Amino acid sequence: MKKYQYDDVEALQELVSDDFGAWSEPLEVSQDLVNQFAELTGDHNWIHVDVEKSRTDSPFGTTIAHGFLTLVLMPKMRGKAAYELTGFNSVLNYGSDKLRFTGPVPVGSSVHSRNRVREVSASPKGTKMVLEQHIHVVGQDERPVLIYELIIIYV
Repeated sequence: MKKYQYDDVEALQELVSDDFGAWSEPLEVSQDLVNQFAELTGDHNWIHVDVEKSRTDSPFGTTIAHGFLTLVLMPKMRGKAAYELTGFNSVLNYGSDKLRFTGPVPVGSSVHSRNRVREVSASPKGTKMVLEQHIHVVGQDERPVLIYELIIIYV
């Protein structure tokens, strides 16, 4: 695994790519997980929690995961990075530029993710890195169900 000093912005440009990295391990999205998320957030929309109604009335024929549940599962689907950043004291989640929910995640399916480095630049606060992350339902890898651009700053 190649190592990079976090503030060597010129060397880090090697990481910027149109190509995505390897897939993470799959993660099953169970009805229990969806129900726990509904309890946590207060979002009890029937399309997520009512299995019988979803079977007959949902255009998907089943319950589906909340979009934000899919998003917050990203850390559990962290893939193996092909690089390591060194020398920083802290990593800050600076926010995002893009979040799109592009398809449903049927309960009982598994999801996996992959990412690519879109941008590396120096900022007054440290080294800014923009990662584009895609989540796909396993077996439906031609189209992501979630697209997210995460901005992190290494200081």
